[in-house]
Amino acid sequence: MTDSRAELEQLYNQSIKIIHDGEVVTGKVVSIRQKDVLVDVGFKSEGLVPIIEFSQGDLEVGKELEFYVDSVEDEAGNITLSREKAMRMQGWDKVVKLSTDGGLIDGRPVKKVKGGYLVDCQGIEGFLPLSLSAFKGVQEKDIMFKPYKFKIVKVNNLRRSVIVSRREAMQKEKEEAKEKIWGELKIGNIYPGTVKAITDFGAFVDLGGVDGLLHITDMSWSKISHPSESVAIGDRIEVMVLNMDRDSGKVSLGLKQRMPDPWSQIEEKFSAGQKLKGKVVNILPYGVFVELDKGIEGLIHVSEISWTKRVNNPSEMFAIGDTLEAQVLNVDKDSRRISLSLKQLEPNPWLEADGKFPVGSQVSGKVRGFTDYGAFVELDSNLEGMIHVSDMSWTKRVAHPQDVLKKGQKVDVVIVSVDSSNRRISLGLKQLQPNPWAEIAQKYPMDTILDAEVVSLTDFGVFVKLDDEVEGLVYSSEIDREIVAQLKPGDKLKVKVIKVDVEQAKIGLSARTHI
Repeated sequence: MTDSRAELEQLYNQSIKIIHDGEVVTGKVVSIRQKDVLVDVGFKSEGLVPIIEFSQGDLEVGKELEFYVDSVEDEAGNITLSREKAMRMQGWDKVVKLSTDGGLIDGRPVKKVKGGYLVDCQGIEGFLPLSLSAFKGVQEKDIMFKPYKFKIVKVNNLRRSVIVSRREAMQKEKEEAKEKIWGELKIGNIYPGTVKAITDFGAFVDLGGVDGLLHITDMSWSKISHPSESVAIGDRIEVMVLNMDRDSGKVSLGLKQRMPDPWSQIEEKFSAGQKLKGKVVNILPYGVFVELDKGIEGLIHVSEISWTKRVNNPSEMFAIGDTLEAQVLNVDKDSRRISLSLKQLEPNPWLEADGKFPVGSQVSGKVRGFTDYGAFVELDSNLEGMIHVSDMSWTKRVAHPQDVLKKGQKVDVVIVSVDSSNRRISLGLKQLQPNPWAEIAQKYPMDTILDAEVVSLTDFGVFVKLDDEVEGLVYSSEIDREIVAQLKPGDKLKVKVIKVDVEQAKIGLSARTHI
């Protein structure tokens, strides 16, 4: 009997845990009373814990929690436990670990003090210096008792307190978010983002820690002149990742790629010969761009604007927003080009030009403009012809067409040639008068010596006036350089006729000193 009692006592003692003051042990809630909670920690007696140390979620019979041993045996012979101290010790262990591995801790500013804030970091006292708070411009009422993430920058083991930084926590959160986004990004996928900046070439979109460039050409299938026509700063948009380079940190985004490409079915919508209306969206020196459908534009080249008028500046004839009717000339799906024409909607007056303007006939017109080599004259049917400088006078060398004609002047001319295929009509002014060169050849036979007036000096000779209607050329080889260097228009010069070319309408002269 004695042996049995001794065995039972030994087994009982073996079943009891060895617990010391100041330890953290695991216990099970066995009873919940009005002011305290009974906890079984495997000791010979149950422990008592004030009920106020429990959170609402922990007050549950059978739940296992961590407790701090205040005393193995109090005056009443019970073990005294603390849930609060256990949590504080666990919190400190967590703080030490976080300060070592650089993790973030949750906390709430609870008091404004000199130089910063006191922060409750899960039961641990923390100090947040103003310089590390990142609260500049934020009102105090919007700061106090609000949850934030902090980085532990210094640990005081003696006082069990820490110095924390909100600024460094925000930087770490940003870096973590960036890493997460980079891990999630995939080419071809669509992601939400916020427009944070706009430039002339596109917009930068924040994808939640990673910025991507939405280029202007990837904003819309329709032509836009500036990114602000499509997005604004602060806009929440969904974009497709077109390309990404982790090494350079660059992400290319697309907005239009979320919509079907309007050019994919272009040949079913438009065909050569089709007449349609559109709106002018852009005007350039070489033509006018017309929007035919959403994202579809066609070009009216300057050569396709008019059968008869030379168009040098389309902006003088059209304005952005004008509605035009045009005919489709060609649809090139691969090059994404549609060629349009205005003139094809009207009869081609050049088809009747040969019959209407026979060579040698005399017609009237109005001078419309000039080039260095001639003057353009508007004829009937709005067709245009040109008087070359060589056809302005039988006898005078015309350096500038404006010396003979004025813009807007009505003038009679002779049809010299008509080239309908190249849309050219050559006109003559001198042909209104008989060719005087047969008479000029008789008037100025070879070796005739006479006084002439200098008209102009060139690299190849000196032009002189023989009379009011006739000019000749003193070849550079037929005059001393010293004399040429002293000449000026209006000077008199003695010359000799050494060549008369009736076919070319030219008189060649010499001013050698032996004359």
